[in-house]
Amino acid sequence: MDADDRPRPKGDAASLLAKEDLAPYSLDELAERIELLEAEIARIRAHRDRAAAHRSAADALFGSPKT
Repeated sequence: MDADDRPRPKGDAASLLAKEDLAPYSLDELAERIELLEAEIARIRAHRDRAAAHRSAADALFGSPKT
């Protein structure tokens, strides 16, 4: 089984963040956290888009893989 086919570990960063208690954070800290998370989302989307473009280029060159 390829590494990409294996299930994502339950202890990944997003899962850990989702479980964190937000009560101790101030409003300013929460706003900063939102900004950081939005920047991370933008980074992930850009990476996804580059990967999709790379895959499309490969499929155009070599043809789509048979499933």
